[in-house]
Amino acid sequence: MTEGQVLDIMRDAFYTIIICSAPPLLISLVVGLTVSIFQTITSIQEQTLTFVPKIVAIFVSLIVFGSFILNHILDYMTRLWGSFSLYLG
Repeated sequence: MTEGQVLDIMRDAFYTIIICSAPPLLISLVVGLTVSIFQTITSIQEQTLTFVPKIVAIFVSLIVFGSFILNHILDYMTRLWGSFSLYLG
């Protein structure tokens, strides 16, 4: 296995990680920002107020984007196992 092959596998893995984690992270960011603005406007200083909406939003995003994430992971694994014979020899 050459350095180029290892770098290709790592690049594909990092790309898959970024694509699969982007929807929940972006939704969490938007919800956190919205709750933060709401806290600033209403002068509510409750620290735990941001956690519940974020958790609910992440669960909903995983339900909505779950098939998208699963398809990307399965495509990556199929490509990886499909070219396994190239890496051995």
